[in-house]
Amino acid sequence: MRAFDYAMRQAWASLQRSRASSAFAAVAIALAIIVLGALLLVTWNAQRLVSEWSSSAEFSIYLQDGATSEQRGAIEALLDGSGATAGREYVSKAQALTRFRHEFSELAALTDAVGDNPFPASLEVRVRPDAERDGRAAAIVQRVLAMPGVADVRYDREWLGRLSSAVRTIRAAGLAIAVLMAFAAAVTVAAVVRLGLYARRDEIEIMELVGAPVAYIRGPFIAEGFIQGGFGAAVALAVLLAVFVSARAWWASDIAGLLAGAGLQFLPFRLCAYLLAGGMIVGGLGGFAASRHAG
Repeated sequence: MRAFDYAMRQAWASLQRSRASSAFAAVAIALAIIVLGALLLVTWNAQRLVSEWSSSAEFSIYLQDGATSEQRGAIEALLDGSGATAGREYVSKAQALTRFRHEFSELAALTDAVGDNPFPASLEVRVRPDAERDGRAAAIVQRVLAMPGVADVRYDREWLGRLSSAVRTIRAAGLAIAVLMAFAAAVTVAAVVRLGLYARRDEIEIMELVGAPVAYIRGPFIAEGFIQGGFGAAVALAVLLAVFVSARAWWASDIAGLLAGAGLQFLPFRLCAYLLAGGMIVGGLGGFAASRHAG
């Protein structure tokens, strides 16, 4: 405990003496954490929204214009007896046209130019979450596709799967970039700490001659990197929060419309703690690398 207290006091004194270079190291770590934090913020919200949308997945069955009531009844009987659906709604051609004109009012004039109603009648089917997870819903879709009177089936799961895959790809690419930036930040911290080591080389030599423990020699430099990393990570989280709050306030209505009313959330406390700890670890490793030959 005495070694820890000594290391922290010496580290703080060293940071006070070299404020400019210490600030530069903290900024390097902050930039790495901002990149990683922004990536986590985007992918975490995207994955959360994908999970919410998956839990309320739907598929739409588009009927041929010449589909008979018997064919429609056979389709509905299959859906009701499958145990994979949570409900269904029939949308007639007239209802589909009215819905389009209401939701896309700026394009309503195009439907008048076409003449005949171009929209097909459809059945909108809500899928039970367990059926979506175990594949029963996908099996029903394939069976419905082969039934008479069906023109096409559109299943949300297809684009949700592509979106989930894209989120994983973005996360992997961003993580690689963040790791490179973290390495660069650790090198920067090591360079700054090494400057402090050179400035105190006479003091370190005296401590070695009198037999001072290694913890008292290397500890202050590791603690210095640790503090720089923690400060840089804290600044990065503050910047991310400020940008997130500003963006959400500025584009709140646009975001709500784009995400069908779903709201974006900032990173949970657990991820923020991981980022803070990560910044401290990167800084501590930089300090350790710079002081490994001391003592």
